[in-house]
Order: sequence, then C-alpha cells, then structure tokens
Amino acid sequence: MKVKVLGLAGIFAVALAIGLPLWAHHSHGNYQMETYTTLTGTIKEMHWLNPHSWLYLEVKDRDNKVTLWALEGTGPAGLRRTGWTPEMLKPGTTVTARCHALKDASPGCLLGFLKAADGIERTFD
Repeated sequence: MKVKVLGLAGIFAVALAIGLPLWAHHSHGNYQMETYTTLTGTIKEMHWLNPHSWLYLEVKDRDNKVTLWALEGTGPAGLRRTGWTPEMLKPGTTVTARCHALKDASPGCLLGFLKAADGIERTFD
C-alpha cells in the first residue's frame, strides 16, 4: 500500500513540476487583459517563431515621434491557420493592431487581432 501511495505521489509531483512552468509560461498576467489598445504603425520586423511570433511595429505619436512596439502573437502554425502568410507581414507594411498592452506601460502588447492591407481583421493569438 505504501509503495502505491508513494508511486502516486511521485507521479503527481512530476506532473506538477512539468505543468506549473507550462501554465506560468502561458500566463498573461503581465498584460492588461481587461482592455484593448489599438495601434497603427509600420512593420519593422516579423519573426515567425515557436512558441510565440513577434511583430515589431513602429508607431508614431501625435508629435510624429516613433516608438517601437513589441507585439507577441501565436506561433507560425496558428498564424497560418487563421490566414496569415509571410507576404502579408513584410517590413514596411502598415497594419492596425488591437492588443492587450503591458501593465508596466512599456511599448509591448499581447496581440489579439491584426488588420493588414487587405482590410480584414484576423486573430493573431
């Protein structure tokens, strides 16, 4: 009986050790998930990476000062499933993003939706 309980405890401990970091990794606690921020800018870089793609967007403010925003999205397979192609997200392309900004007010967002030149808003996360 003790061996069975110890075995189950061991399995639970391993599952917890693996599961907690994965859950924490996919936590969006550093973003303002209750509200969306809308940004329009020019793509500087797009990185199709796993597990998260990154879009770097040059956004001008009212005084024409440019700020580089880092926007986090889903991986390449998720982007392709929702209709994105590398040709749609080339440097120099103007896009509008609807995303969850970082809580610390630094220029970063968790992408929710992105509208490219074709005018169609697609999910990006």
